[in-house]
Amino acid sequence: MNLEEEAKKFMQSNNKSLISAHEYQEKCKSTAIYPKKDAIAYLSLGLVSEAGEVAGKVKKQIRDGTESNIASEIGDVLWYCAMLANELNVNLGKIMEDNLRKLSDRKTRGTLSGSGDNR
Repeated sequence: MNLEEEAKKFMQSNNKSLISAHEYQEKCKSTAIYPKKDAIAYLSLGLVSEAGEVAGKVKKQIRDGTESNIASEIGDVLWYCAMLANELNVNLGKIMEDNLRKLSDRKTRGTLSGSGDNR
């Protein structure tokens, strides 16, 4: 077994993954079926729909006190995010880094809570 295979096996056994945001974004393309002329609208609606499914599972978990597979729905949300990034020609990893930088800046300035884009 080579070093890369050994590292992947170790990460998987510790419930971690080696897939990068860019790799995920690229692999998502192979399962994309939607009308290209309406791509942004279609993907945005899909994202909201899947986010609603996350919320629905959380609601049922609160109501029924039972576990549900919320992680699977989060995966669907990620797929739509990745495909939106593809359609906008933006690297998903860059989006993630920019978001962390923005949130870190807000934390430093004490503006994490509140509302509005320009905090």
